[in-house]
Amino acid sequence: MRIVFFANTDWYLYNFRLPTAVHLQGQGAEVVMVSPDGPFGERFAGHGIRWEKLPMDRASLNPVREAVTVRHLTALLRRERPDLIHNFTVKCAVYGAMAARLSGVPAVVNAVAGLGYVYASNTLKARVLRPVVSALMRSTLGSGNSRVILQNPDDADALTDLRLVPKDRIRLIRSSGVNVDRFQPCADRASDAPLRVLLAARLLREKGIGEFVEASRMLKERGRNVEFLLAGTPDYGNPSSFQGEEVQAWHDAGLVQWLGHVDDMPALMSSVDVMALPSYYREGVPRCLIEGAASGLCIITTNLPGCREVVTTHGEDGLQVPPRDAASLAGLIMQLDDDRAQVRRLGAKARERALAHFDERLVIGRTLDVYRELLESDLLTVARPAARATTLGCAGE
Repeated sequence: MRIVFFANTDWYLYNFRLPTAVHLQGQGAEVVMVSPDGPFGERFAGHGIRWEKLPMDRASLNPVREAVTVRHLTALLRRERPDLIHNFTVKCAVYGAMAARLSGVPAVVNAVAGLGYVYASNTLKARVLRPVVSALMRSTLGSGNSRVILQNPDDADALTDLRLVPKDRIRLIRSSGVNVDRFQPCADRASDAPLRVLLAARLLREKGIGEFVEASRMLKERGRNVEFLLAGTPDYGNPSSFQGEEVQAWHDAGLVQWLGHVDDMPALMSSVDVMALPSYYREGVPRCLIEGAASGLCIITTNLPGCREVVTTHGEDGLQVPPRDAASLAGLIMQLDDDRAQVRRLGAKARERALAHFDERLVIGRTLDVYRELLESDLLTVARPAARATTLGCAGE
């Protein structure tokens, strides 16, 4: 059995989908990763997984260039002859479904983790693109022997209300999963140490980056000694991205410690107290939040689709802040700075939720259930996770 994973970056496939690919390989299936060129692609060989480069510009709107991309993908699928293709993100789902139809791939899974810039933004460009993208999704995602995997029920409701995908084709799998053995709570930090607050995400405006920086400015003006850490890089393929020069200026002004891309996220999370993501983006389920929850961090996020899958109730398993409200974010961070017991209590609750809902083995098992629906094969099996303790040691160890 051969399965193709197709995404718009090799970084995404390597960081989010490698565990599923490795599990499939262990079950005797061959997995082929397909993406545009990038610095992570060569790493797949170390795991015995083949990577194929596809000419693709994820930011392109040129119809001729996009048609060429679909043609190249169709040729690749005709050559590889997979039993199933699993596409990730809206653009790859549309193109992958088109190419699968043209090349005769018998089964298609389309994973859409949030509806992205076109549906999240209210810019003129996004409003112009929205009906075009909707028409493409409606004509491709729900056809043939296919399923659509979504990460939160709000997106499921949106796609069915807009008649983009038939309800019976949708399967809900909350997040891409997290390795709860690798991301673990650390021993309590000293109560007199400065509170350390981390935001780890692509540097998009809709992720609440600007509000995070403004909250830092407000607390500094009040004389608060709180450390704001920002991990992530600009996304030059997204028109909502902050530029590197802007972020460097915040760093130079002492508003944030800009860490750029971080390879060892467990070690970073073992050194902080709070994970903040004041997002108003159409998230699936943000990876940084489930990693923070698994690490036993106190989570601050918004009560919006995707984010509320992690923090379900304000004050119970995390804190919820109104979107676009830097003052409220600053107020919640001051509250935590004054009450470290609350930080620890909410972090423990977040860890419990990560174990129950976001363990990557649960996600792999549910993903393979979808594959079995389409392939009618008993080849794909998965060991379900056993019950776990809430705390397992320090993530940095």
